Amino acid sequence: MKTLVHLSLTLAFLITTHLSAQDFKGIATYKSQRKVDIQIDSTQMGDEMHQQMMAMIKKQFEKEYTLEFNKNESLYKEATSLDKPGSGSSGVQIEFIGSGEGDVLYKNLGENRYATQSDLFGKIFLVQDELETPDWKLEKETKNIGEYTCFKATFKRMTTVSTSMTMSVNSKEEPKEPEIKEVEQTVTVWYTLQIPVKHGPGNYSGLPGLILEVSDGEETILCSKIVLNPKEGLKIEEPKKGKKVNQEEFEAIMEKKMKEMEEQFHSGRHDDGHSIEIRIGG
Repeated sequence: MKTLVHLSLTLAFLITTHLSAQDFKGIATYKSQRKVDIQIDSTQMGDEMHQQMMAMIKKQFEKEYTLEFNKNESLYKEATSLDKPGSGSSGVQIEFIGSGEGDVLYKNLGENRYATQSDLFGKIFLVQDELETPDWKLEKETKNIGEYTCFKATFKRMTTVSTSMTMSVNSKEEPKEPEIKEVEQTVTVWYTLQIPVKHGPGNYSGLPGLILEVSDGEETILCSKIVLNPKEGLKIEEPKKGKKVNQEEFEAIMEKKMKEMEEQFHSGRHDDGHSIEIRIGG
């Protein structure tokens, strides 16, 4: 029995080594879903309007992304959508603050750096900084995602979370602000050695295979399609446009802008009673 186990491990190592020697490149498509914990007071609206508003909110948190990758570089961006989120036939407008439309994330693993082109309230920023690889813990569990055998890995991080937000329409009452607190969060990912590149969606990378699924308890990102060696080739171009800042500087700017938008919202929210503003990103 020990001989068989040793032989299996040896074969797995040889196969992985052979695959690693190949120049893997491709395009992976991911779909993300975020846990929505928003309560809307429906006492002053019809059932149809309430359902439409909840559908618009849910749709805003369901996105599709593409990840173009080769051995050292990758480009992660949101897929183009013809739908304009936030507006409906009821005339109610839902504005999502800080949703980061138009963000493009470039990673260079060989040079241990990344560049993000981000549109923050109409102004373009170019965030450039060093990559931070999580302290991955490789687990024993495996599962299949499509045709790929995947292995589990986890890491822990501190993150800011909030309680549910309650909002009213056509009401003079101020919305109840969510309670903000910092908690330890376990991030679980599934990666496949069948595509031996260290890339993944968003900021996730550093494992011996492509990451196909990510879950942190609030958001799930799942790979729905992979095209290896696409005939049309890849278009991995590092973004160059925007005001250059590092990650810490960008987060400070974003926090300041969020506070300004919140103040404007509270000072003018009673004008028509037909708009709802939702803040994303803590």
